[in-house]
Amino acid sequence: MPAVDPITAVSDLATTIVQRIWPDKTQAEQQQLAAVLAMVQGQLQINQAEAQSSDPLQHWRGGMGWVCVAGYAWNFVLQPLLNAGTAMFGHPLNMTPLDLSELSTLTLGMLGLGGLHVAERIKGAS
Repeated sequence: MPAVDPITAVSDLATTIVQRIWPDKTQAEQQQLAAVLAMVQGQLQINQAEAQSSDPLQHWRGGMGWVCVAGYAWNFVLQPLLNAGTAMFGHPLNMTPLDLSELSTLTLGMLGLGGLHVAERIKGAS
């Protein structure tokens, strides 16, 4: 209900203007914290639903993990064995290895070894 006397009305208007220009930091922080908490709770529900599955390929992280495993298996096991085996039988093949720069970036990121977490901590991000 608006104030009846002009002094209170002007005071209320000034308070409203000040709050819009300089919002209360604790209220803004609480709203931001509530939004982050809701996002984390949503991700936890997704993780819980995914964890109930027994299929390792159903999860995107598991699927990407298998792609990384296949790439490393080709580079360090299959390709050298195929090249050596075909050379032993007199029909050498020159199967080229994969470029592992992008694959190792993906693997390190999935394993949390990319250093980004450390960089966030150094910069003060929580």
